[in-house]
Amino acid sequence: MIIDSLENSEKYLGVHKHFTKAFEYLKSHDLQSLEVGKYVIEEGILTAAVSAKEGVKPEDAKFEAHNNFIDIQVCISNKEKMGWSTRSVCTNPVAEYNPEKDVIFYNDQPGMYFELQPGQFAIFFPEDVHAPMIGEGVIKKLVVKVKI
Repeated sequence: MIIDSLENSEKYLGVHKHFTKAFEYLKSHDLQSLEVGKYVIEEGILTAAVSAKEGVKPEDAKFEAHNNFIDIQVCISNKEKMGWSTRSVCTNPVAEYNPEKDVIFYNDQPGMYFELQPGQFAIFFPEDVHAPMIGEGVIKKLVVKVKI
């Protein structure tokens, strides 16, 4: 997991071959004005999804991980609290991994929580189980899915 501000994104371009294009997309768009919806950055490789939803309580957040995509989750407005644990300590899946949606949910509890402010991001790799969208009020965010 990586947590930082978009202004520091150039530090992470070498982490994955598609991060340069992903962060170029994030920095070249006015994130506040992006409409809710899905955007193709590069077919099959990079997609972006903008959402604006009511935040949930920690106990109601979905605790999830992905096998084939890295998430770059950017807070656009409000504040977003997230839970996190490494997958190696999560032993209680809700169901089997869903390959169509590239997701597995867990009944385990996050080992820690952190909060993103607007303009900050978290990068979740396959070993990162995360519980997003914790907060009060409407949280607007953008998630870039990066093919591994």
